[in-house]
Amino acid sequence: MIDKAILKMPKIKNIMILLAGFSFLQAVFIIGQAFYLSKAVVGLWEGGQLHDQLLNILVFFLFYTGRHVVTYLREKMLDTFSYERSRELREALLQKVFRLGPTVVQKNGTGNMITMALEGISQAENYLHLILMKIMNMMIIPWIILIFVFMLDVRSGVVLLVVFPMIIIFMIILGYAAQSKADKQYKAFQILSNHFIDSLRGLDTLKLFGLSKKYAGSIYNTSERFREATMSTLKIAILSTFALDFFTTLSVAVVAVFLGLSLLKGGILLFPALTTLILAPEFFLPVRDFASDYHATLDGKNSFQAIQAVLDLPEMTETDRLTLGDWTALSEVSVKQLTFQYEEATQPALKGLDFAAKGYQKIGIIGASGSGKSTLINVLSGFLEPDTQVTEIEVDGQSIPHFLQKEWQKQVVYIPQSPYIFQDTLANNVRFYTPEATDEQVSAAVQLVGLETLVAELTDGLSTVIGESGRMLSGGQAQRVALARAFLDKTRRILLFDEPTAHLDIETEVELKERMLPLMEDHLVFFATHRLHWMAEMDYILVMDKGRLVEAGTLSELTDKNGYYVKLVNQMRGTE
Repeated sequence: MIDKAILKMPKIKNIMILLAGFSFLQAVFIIGQAFYLSKAVVGLWEGGQLHDQLLNILVFFLFYTGRHVVTYLREKMLDTFSYERSRELREALLQKVFRLGPTVVQKNGTGNMITMALEGISQAENYLHLILMKIMNMMIIPWIILIFVFMLDVRSGVVLLVVFPMIIIFMIILGYAAQSKADKQYKAFQILSNHFIDSLRGLDTLKLFGLSKKYAGSIYNTSERFREATMSTLKIAILSTFALDFFTTLSVAVVAVFLGLSLLKGGILLFPALTTLILAPEFFLPVRDFASDYHATLDGKNSFQAIQAVLDLPEMTETDRLTLGDWTALSEVSVKQLTFQYEEATQPALKGLDFAAKGYQKIGIIGASGSGKSTLINVLSGFLEPDTQVTEIEVDGQSIPHFLQKEWQKQVVYIPQSPYIFQDTLANNVRFYTPEATDEQVSAAVQLVGLETLVAELTDGLSTVIGESGRMLSGGQAQRVALARAFLDKTRRILLFDEPTAHLDIETEVELKERMLPLMEDHLVFFATHRLHWMAEMDYILVMDKGRLVEAGTLSELTDKNGYYVKLVNQMRGTE
């Protein structure tokens, strides 16, 4: 039940030692309270006066208090430990996602990543709190109690010793069944999260095409599958709890019967018999506590392992191997045999690409869907690491393994299909790359991209909160915010566009085009798109097909060649 990654956490050895100490003390206090409670009861049974038993009663309460003080200290320590580790997990997860870029979100699903970072971390925190305490209690408390019971009555000790492994074996069998059900439940939850988020994002489109009711039914069916998986898991959990309670109660009853018979025959005195009977339920209590929270630990373990799977993903390390400074008209980048393959793919997404760029050029990247345009942009942005065994990259004559270089990153502005709008003011969203920009500079950038009409409509102008819990923006407005970010930054000279107008209507795209072209001046631009009219604005064009660079040249050269580019244009226009 304990994931090996837990044993590698900071301070885990100290925590385990302290937990072992707390469990030992708790076992001693349990035996002490049983011992002195039995002593007081037997004393009264044998005709003693109450005031004669005050010392025994006082000592009983001291052990009772000590037991609960230990429990309080242990809970407080575990609360602190699990909270700190879960906070570190969330921070590590978010940092990992930011380092890996959009590919990890696309692979795992937006809904799943959100659920993992929010509810998953909470479940992992609960898992850390429960599993360490439950396991340590099961490892120490029953055996100390068993040794003491053997000292009181060997036959009762044998009964407890025989029954305990049987219960553990039964728990393991049911545990495997519960684990299988919990895995299915977690997968169903991942599907539900992704499906729900994707449906919300596309709600406008679904309503436009009259498919919203159909997708509402699809979400209902997915949630029903999750409900059924949850109920199936709970059935196993309830069954295991019932079976455990039944066997432990039966075991205590067997011990009580043997003790009663021994008392009748005079084979045992009342004091050891009563002490043994009080300790018998305490012997099984750690196992029962573990079983009662078994489902919660399974959920937490699944969440913890899912988080660890993301944290263990291989990643590039940002390096300082490149000395670049500002990108100028004399700067050069050269790529030879650029190759990249996704982990689960059978074929490379990019294979053997050769191209170069110098100074301030506008390079168009065009191809059909699935040709590798976005993958190439993600490699150039440093989100993906190419195959370093065959790929050769040089910037200003300096060889680098990938584009995750600090000096390169300082020059890059990345504008994707759907720019992210943070829950913050409009001004702070525009200041994304340049947080030190003044209000006057922000206003100038807003006017350059044509957002002044929106600002005039907003109650608080540039101070209006936008994003998830604020004013929502249309796709065109979001792209204008992204452009304003680029306009505001006067130092970054490399622009990477990944289908920036793919989701916009033609009227909005034409208007945005007029705003974007001035931005491209005095910049190195890589512009991936399937919109043909952009090619007339490019200085050089890379034509891609199935991950390969099939043609390259200026628009006139490609047109005169009458090759793949012309064929692609005819296909897109429907003339072939």
